[in-house]
Amino acid sequence: EFIHEFQIDCVFSVSPPSEWSKIYDGADFDRVSFHQVLPGYLAPETTDAINKITTAADTRPIDVGYRAYRAEPWLGRFGWLKRKLADEFLEHAPQVGLRVDISTEPSDTLLGMDWYRFLLNCKYTIGVEGGSSILDHNGEVKQCTNDYLVTHPEATFEQVEQACFAGRDGSLQLQVLSPRHLEACATKTCQVRVEGQYNGILKPHAHYIPLRRDFSNLEEVIELMRQDRVREQIVTNAYRDIVQSNKYTYKQFVDSVLQVALADVTPSVWSAESEASYHRAIKEDRKSWRKIKYISAIGKHVPMRIRRMGGIAAWLRKIYFTLR
Repeated sequence: EFIHEFQIDCVFSVSPPSEWSKIYDGADFDRVSFHQVLPGYLAPETTDAINKITTAADTRPIDVGYRAYRAEPWLGRFGWLKRKLADEFLEHAPQVGLRVDISTEPSDTLLGMDWYRFLLNCKYTIGVEGGSSILDHNGEVKQCTNDYLVTHPEATFEQVEQACFAGRDGSLQLQVLSPRHLEACATKTCQVRVEGQYNGILKPHAHYIPLRRDFSNLEEVIELMRQDRVREQIVTNAYRDIVQSNKYTYKQFVDSVLQVALADVTPSVWSAESEASYHRAIKEDRKSWRKIKYISAIGKHVPMRIRRMGGIAAWLRKIYFTLR
């Protein structure tokens, strides 16, 4: 509906290509081009702020740190995995002497610089890809789940599943790299991640310690963390390949958007000054996107598919809200 309402010819989506036909059901894939992007990127301001608060001693008093949204059942078994992960490490990690700071409670949410300080105090952080395993187009699964939990507050995931979405879990394979994975790389916090694709960016054993989805190697992983022998090499690899490479920055995101948006623009028209203006304007937060100004000097050269949407600025804003 969004695509048809605004006559959009290009969509940037965080979902993998395998899921586009499910999520954007009814879209004309011959007319609309789709491009996969990340849910978030690293900004120079972020890495600079992290570097400023990094302590020289780097004592990291917490062995295992974790914060996660207490996902509701309507997000599917994949969302439930975040909760399961916390429970498993809370039970088993302290048994071998690891100091943990793990919570899925909203009251323990860490925002802004507090989140980076927390990661800098942790030797390891655990986690899974972002995403969901249920496709709920009209919100009926969410509504049924919420209603069921009102009358059955102690219901297990399996009970909710049977009552509200039996046989539907797994209908969506939306699992992607999230900003917190990049932030852990920037803080040099060793990641223990449930096995997954991670957009092909994070590699098991090179950038994180892999944990099987059924937790069958949990004991082995915890022992590896206790020995603390591979952490330094993994964080070195991750910092080099993810942070220092500058491949996953907002600048690279903007460059990819501009490459698509201005594919038909004469190179001489798109000046270095114009590009610099866009890089200054397009940031990670909503307010920065609203500050984007249309550069009238190149208006007549912008492809018709963009101009009929009100200019590049409007087009980029619509892309952003699609990502949100």
